[in-house]
Amino acid sequence: MTLFPAPHRLVLAAALACGLAAPALAQNITTVNGKPVPKARADQLYEQVKKQAETQGQQIPPGTEQQVKDEIVLREIFVQEAERRGLPASAEYRVQMELARQSILIRELFTDFQKKNQISDADIQAEYDKFKAQATAEKEYKVRHILVEKEEDAKSITAQLKAGGNFEEIAKSKSKDPGSAAKGGDLDWAGPGSYVPEFSQAMTKLQKGQTTDAPVKSQFGWHILKLEDVRDAQFPPLAEVKPQIQQRLQQQKLAAFRDELQKKAKTDYKFGSASN
Repeated sequence: MTLFPAPHRLVLAAALACGLAAPALAQNITTVNGKPVPKARADQLYEQVKKQAETQGQQIPPGTEQQVKDEIVLREIFVQEAERRGLPASAEYRVQMELARQSILIRELFTDFQKKNQISDADIQAEYDKFKAQATAEKEYKVRHILVEKEEDAKSITAQLKAGGNFEEIAKSKSKDPGSAAKGGDLDWAGPGSYVPEFSQAMTKLQKGQTTDAPVKSQFGWHILKLEDVRDAQFPPLAEVKPQIQQRLQQQKLAAFRDELQKKAKTDYKFGSASN
């Protein structure tokens, strides 16, 4: 039989899994064994396939609308055969139908809640301001380092620097850090949390332009640090992080709604209990 080619078969399968309403309308695609196949059924599936593809950044190829119609008619043929064999009367079918009914209703419940409890721009601004206030209390450091394996090599480099050696040139020729050696040991701007504790502790004790008096040992080897500058932590503009904040707040509201329903329900069931 002819079904959807990958990857559009996956898109179609996802749309079909959501369930289809089939209102009885006069406009039909065709009839199968005398039973009409409503065009509205294909229209709804097409819209779901289209929406699913857009979500995944895909384009609907030419001919998709016809493929949807073909699929709808094929499904009617198969459904009629399943009904002729009496499969809807089986216990397994009834269980699966109940699970599908529940899934659709739960999806619609949460969709309805989100529509009626949308996140306002004021909510997003307040959350952004809260994060920003926390971030500005932190500092970022622009530091260079030279990494070597042996302590004696680190001490030798420290002596060279104290004698007037050029930090950037020594880093380029001696540092074992592949990410920063070519840049003269430059690690760019970062907060203390970006580094291992030994490194961060030594870095935050330095003054601008100062180099560590003694090498610093970490799990990576021996470091010589030079602090170039310090600034308040930079925070991205609201426009850049608005979608993430909105999604976070939506998830929080939805989680609170789920928790509320669970608490209000009258049941002696113990969630998460192995004894159930």
